[in-house]
Amino acid sequence: MIMDKDKKKIGLYICATPIGNLEDASYRLINTLKDVDIIAAEDTRTTKQLLERYSISGKRIISYHDFSESNRLDLILS
Repeated sequence: MIMDKDKKKIGLYICATPIGNLEDASYRLINTLKDVDIIAAEDTRTTKQLLERYSISGKRIISYHDFSESNRLDLILS
């Protein structure tokens, strides 16, 4: 893991989210979502429901799917 000058973790996390039952989310997934600055999601509506279920707020959520890949990739990697 790389750290920036403020000792903050820098990285890209690829996380599987539950399909159908939000209670199938792992502790690792919830903790990761709490720690990140930006969440890229194929379906932002479903992701917002997941965040609401686990009281995670103040996150920037961007859409990322086949049709937005070219516009979002640079933002995600930066």
